[in-house]
Amino acid sequence: MKKRGGFIMFVMTMTKRKLIRAVMFVLVLITGIAIGVFAILSSIDTGAENVKLPIYNVKRTDNKISITFDCAWGNSNTDKLISILAEADAKATFFVTGEFADKYADDIKKLSDAGHEIANHSDKHPHIKGMNVNDLIADTKECSRKIKMITGNAPTLYRAPYGEYDDKAVTTLFGMGMSVIQWNKDSIDWDKPTPETIIERTTKNISGGSILLFHNDLENTTQALPTVLKSLKEQGFELCTVSELLLDGDYTIDSNGTMMPKSKATVNQIIYSDNHDANLAFETLAEKLSISDINALQSKDVSIETARKLASYLTQEQIAALKALPEESLYNGFIKLKEAVYARENAVPGSSTEPIIKD
Repeated sequence: MKKRGGFIMFVMTMTKRKLIRAVMFVLVLITGIAIGVFAILSSIDTGAENVKLPIYNVKRTDNKISITFDCAWGNSNTDKLISILAEADAKATFFVTGEFADKYADDIKKLSDAGHEIANHSDKHPHIKGMNVNDLIADTKECSRKIKMITGNAPTLYRAPYGEYDDKAVTTLFGMGMSVIQWNKDSIDWDKPTPETIIERTTKNISGGSILLFHNDLENTTQALPTVLKSLKEQGFELCTVSELLLDGDYTIDSNGTMMPKSKATVNQIIYSDNHDANLAFETLAEKLSISDINALQSKDVSIETARKLASYLTQEQIAALKALPEESLYNGFIKLKEAVYARENAVPGSSTEPIIKD
């Protein structure tokens, strides 16, 4: 009996050991999965990790500016605004909340049908600074859903309620594909100033790329708006939607919130090789040709070796000849240069020993 009891205890002990091992294995597995998921989530590129500021204005070479309205409360002036804007041949952007859309879908449809842009101003007008990211995403998506149901178009612009935001909110919104829009000229019409004060604030010291802020349901705003629009047009400004104001292609947002094109890297900012001599050859050649972007050389299929040789061979007359070529002939000019280098290096019979540039 003792032997049998001892055997049973041995089996039970082994079973407990296996159970403990199984539990430990499961815990390790769960921990590993959690770490893996965290790593994946951490590696997701939101597309805006370097963008911490909204767009306050746009650096443009023309006189386009944007009139914007925040719509969160009443709708009493919708028809007046449509009429005033139409008379001035102006298009505006209206940032509406989801709650406004719930109450005044017909007004949003009227504005959209009149050619104005409808953008996202959140669903419930919360303070998004410090807001939980998942809550911010859900709130933003809900407002966009309502706008699309009314207009047929999903908005791509977002304006933060109260103008409040933080880095996390801006990064999240840009990552959702929303351009976050502020303003650089504020009518402060919510404080109920006189129409004359609104006119003064929104027609002085305006420059191309400016974004002006008004609210849709204030009587003093509708009284001031005809004069504001008239003055801006007399100053030569073209009044367009925010989407039309924004830049196409790669851009950056500076410390003032100005959206501007990404500048092309200059000769001194580009490194093509770990070989210092090769880099120096490209830089020297680019400087001789007054080319600020080494990409212009590489796009013409100039190898590092050719760049080195050209930099040492070119005479001032040949440089002048190359720079004088029309843009459409520039490629042929580089081909001629490369042929001349080959001829010089290999002493091809009948070829000049100096680079010759011809159209």
